[in-house]
Amino acid sequence: MKIRTKLTLGVGLLFMLITLLTYVGAKSINALKNDTDNILVANYNTLEYSRNILMALDELVTDKSAMNKIEENLLKQESNITEIGEREATQQLRQHFTILKINNFDRTTHFIIRKDIAEIMRLNMESIQRKSNVAKQTAASATIWIALSGTLCFVIAFTLLINLPGNIASPIRKLTESIKRIAANDYSQRVYFQDHSEFGELARSFNRMAEKLEEYNNSNLSQLLFEKRRIETLINNMHDPVIGLDENKKIIFVNNQALKVIGLKPEQLINQQAQNVSLINDLIRSLVKDLIMPESIVIEDKKKPVKIFADNKESYFEKDIIDIAFVPTGEKELQHIGHVIILKNITPFKELDFARTNFIATISHELKTPISSIKMSIQLLEKQQTGTINEEQKQLIDSIKEDSQRLLKITSELLNLSQVETGNIQLNIQKSTPYQILKFATEAVKVQAEQKQIKILSEIDENLPLVKADTEKTAWVLINFLTNAINYSPEQSKINIRISLQDQLVNFSVSDQGKGIEKRYKDKIFDKYFQVPGSVKTGTGLGLAISKEFIEAQNGTIGVESEIGMGSTFYFKLGIVS
Repeated sequence: MKIRTKLTLGVGLLFMLITLLTYVGAKSINALKNDTDNILVANYNTLEYSRNILMALDELVTDKSAMNKIEENLLKQESNITEIGEREATQQLRQHFTILKINNFDRTTHFIIRKDIAEIMRLNMESIQRKSNVAKQTAASATIWIALSGTLCFVIAFTLLINLPGNIASPIRKLTESIKRIAANDYSQRVYFQDHSEFGELARSFNRMAEKLEEYNNSNLSQLLFEKRRIETLINNMHDPVIGLDENKKIIFVNNQALKVIGLKPEQLINQQAQNVSLINDLIRSLVKDLIMPESIVIEDKKKPVKIFADNKESYFEKDIIDIAFVPTGEKELQHIGHVIILKNITPFKELDFARTNFIATISHELKTPISSIKMSIQLLEKQQTGTINEEQKQLIDSIKEDSQRLLKITSELLNLSQVETGNIQLNIQKSTPYQILKFATEAVKVQAEQKQIKILSEIDENLPLVKADTEKTAWVLINFLTNAINYSPEQSKINIRISLQDQLVNFSVSDQGKGIEKRYKDKIFDKYFQVPGSVKTGTGLGLAISKEFIEAQNGTIGVESEIGMGSTFYFKLGIVS
């Protein structure tokens, strides 16, 4: 029998029993009510009318109006005749009352009337006694019927309570035990139910599933799944956030660390397109922008750390995107199958870097004051008012002046670097003319170029548009390019400055005739403190690094082209005013 049928029959039977018990109880109560109403309506009223007539007879001696009361109650009694013999007694009462109205003081008539009323009352009293006995019998019968119905309902309900839950729970318990054993890799487990209920169908489906699982477990696919889970466990135990995407930019796995920093649930990421998730999450948008944006509009990545606020603190991560590809069996070409984004936590190193930057800024700021004092002292020594100096003293003063100038330049570069590293670059972006920037730069290095007899040539396109730039910082970068070109160029050589419009960008380039830069050093030339090995050490190696930060802070690009023996060309590009 089906479980649904069992439940329907059980609940239906209980419903019928409750209905039966309700019917028996209601019928018994209604019978008692009818018996009680019969006593009250039929007999009690007659006794009340008789009592009123007797009282009126007593008042008749002194109050003639009592005759009306007797007439009134007698009429009511005549309309309330319910017992055998009561009609004849009431008619005799009417005849005697008629005689009484003729002679009010006939004591014989009074006595006869009282005798008639007594007869009527006797008949109703006997009827009350008889009906009371009937009501008792009705109550006893109702008690028996209700007791029998209640006992029957209890027995049937108790039987259902004992058997029905067991019939349903026992198969479920057996099935649960079997599922637990299969979960423990015991795929030989089977369930057998002989009946044709839903549990029988469930057992047959369960056995088929167990057979397939046993077959599956014995296949190589099981081992592959085990290895897949091993890899997933390793990825989840990594301390760095890891996000995996397939070749269609669909997110296929995210480890627990990544979920913490992203702030989304697994179901909001797994099997979702990265483009769709990036619309609701800023972090995902910044992580996958290089993958989902067309290459034509992707601006060169500055390799800046990704700052993420998670666990009530700011953390810094370095993004690393790994392209995953392999050579399929029987083929020779690499097949791209996805990307893996790894966020390396560099917060401790960033904190140390902040501490170093603050230290450098503090030291540089403190050094500027004594250096300025040294320069002022040198200027005083050079004046004739402080006394005459000989040639040796003049050479010493010139040497001190050069060293103090170099120290001042170093401290200025260190201060600029600390400003860049702390993110406090104060830019005054405005409409600037390339000609003004060029003029500032050439005027600043004019004396230095003349000392080495180097000619600075300028080639500028006509009608150049305005650029969006900080004139002072941009001129500083061009001055740095020119200074380096002068330092690394031979005497009596030429330096070419070229300013042209290229693809809606204004290109500033400085070309020298120095020995050039080896290819292996070109990628490091803009790194902090880097100087090409074998070159003359004229600074701290910070100028190009600061230049790069200044230009990129203005949404520009910077680079170098160089070959050994062919000189070098440093350039930067800025956007035009639309």
